[in-house]
Amino acid sequence: MGNDCRSCDRNIELRYIQGLISSTLGDNVAKCEQYIMNTSDNNEFQLNMDFTQGVCLRPDNQEWVTSPADGVSRVHLERVAEESGHVTSFVTFAPGSSFPEHCHHQGEEIYVLEGVFSDEYGDYPAGTYIRNPPGTKHTPFTKNGCKLFVKLEQFQSEDLEPVIIRPDGQQWTAGIGGLKVLSLHTFGTESTALVAWPKNEVFQKHRHMGGEEIVVISGLFIDEYGEYPAGSWLRSPHMSQHFPRVEEETLIYVKVGHL
Repeated sequence: MGNDCRSCDRNIELRYIQGLISSTLGDNVAKCEQYIMNTSDNNEFQLNMDFTQGVCLRPDNQEWVTSPADGVSRVHLERVAEESGHVTSFVTFAPGSSFPEHCHHQGEEIYVLEGVFSDEYGDYPAGTYIRNPPGTKHTPFTKNGCKLFVKLEQFQSEDLEPVIIRPDGQQWTAGIGGLKVLSLHTFGTESTALVAWPKNEVFQKHRHMGGEEIVVISGLFIDEYGEYPAGSWLRSPHMSQHFPRVEEETLIYVKVGHL
């Protein structure tokens, strides 16, 4: 019975993000744990790095801090060290600001929430999804200001595909019920998508095989534990469960199978 239940839960999770796939979790978890051990010299700066624990940060309990670059501010959501290694954050660039050239030793993932983000390779308007694989580098800036969701140094070592999905090139597909889904990236256990919820949509209660991470881009996301307005970040551990719904049109970024 236990195996049947887990299979059912995983099937619901995969249908939720329509066509995204996953496989065994062991390699991914082992790599994550080893990377934390190798890069963390001082526990003082660690934040939300216990992936067995659920975390929710709404806009009203997020702390913005200035970065070493003028005009660039951040909300650290999870990090392993002060200015290096695994970090997930919201980042704002004031108009005309820039950040020094830097290398992505284990990759960088960006979703542009507001404004236009730029680097020497192009301009990326709100709604753009970017993956800069391990070994790449760039010098980011903005002309008129922007806000980003950034996951740094979290790629699996074999995941080397660069990705840029702009708003005008997006191919949405039908999900369960009235959901619309845009697959952004899939590699091994990890799947990432945007999910658009119509007004008053209710999804099935389901478990998170390999965990789930959500950014509420617009609207109001709801489950039995609370309400999460635009700008909220949620991280749910492996085998946690919830019963999500919305009362208004809502757009979320979702990553599963990576915890």
